[in-house]
Amino acid sequence: MRQGSAPTPCFAAAKASEGRSAELRLGSHRVSSVTEAPAYDQLGRGYGDVRRPDPRIAARIEAALGDARTVLNVGAGTGSYEPVDRDVTAVEPSAEMIAQRPQGAAPVIQASAEDLPFPDDSFDAAMAVLTVHHWADLGAGLREVRRVTRQRILIVAFDPGALANLWITRDYFPGMLELKRQSPVTSTELATMLSTARSIPIPVPRDCTDHFFAALWARPEMLFDDAVVRPMWVWQSISETARREGRRRLAADLKSGAWDESYGYLREKQDLDVGLRLVVSELG
Repeated sequence: MRQGSAPTPCFAAAKASEGRSAELRLGSHRVSSVTEAPAYDQLGRGYGDVRRPDPRIAARIEAALGDARTVLNVGAGTGSYEPVDRDVTAVEPSAEMIAQRPQGAAPVIQASAEDLPFPDDSFDAAMAVLTVHHWADLGAGLREVRRVTRQRILIVAFDPGALANLWITRDYFPGMLELKRQSPVTSTELATMLSTARSIPIPVPRDCTDHFFAALWARPEMLFDDAVVRPMWVWQSISETARREGRRRLAADLKSGAWDESYGYLREKQDLDVGLRLVVSELG
């Protein structure tokens, strides 16, 4: 059951405590994460239907939250992976995504990660699940999240090194991998930028209910389902030619049996490391 209510917004306090930014090892790191991906007011249509939280991934996030009672979910989208037994406040910039949040979801404020409307130390923990690649300014967003958080920060992101071995990106849609490689918000980069952070692999189940692109590692047929791929920013961010050509090659390999000859063993595996990582930073 949801507890409490959202902290009172305090825009003045949102600019205070600049000294804490020193705890982020920004240094010479490239921190701008501006992406050309379509805005979620358009991309997010139908998102809630295909991006249902997987309970096994959710359990890992829950465990990492530890004893945190108050939790900020930044870039909360439709509410995936928000714990139901803690006092959660959601922040989401897209009206389309907010409209898809289910009845009974945590209270949500329409705002961006770079300008959080909360006083310092408002929350025990903050979480950001597959969202930091959409932040307009990664450094500013991390400083704001650090400012309003007391105990720990959890970020779920990808390690493109592991993605390089995934058939989806290696054999059929290499443009997706390039998007990840060019992004400064990989799990490795985040673990370096956040103080006292560790990066934990999250194996993705074969029947994962959260249909992000890498979760289809044993289900190639789903890449032909427009309802599944449409909400994926990596799908929308590669060219129509790349999408069409990748599908053409994949369809031919499925028909000939070449895909199953190379990768059919994946249909029997229970889970796979596709590069999904949980970055956890303990603040004190």
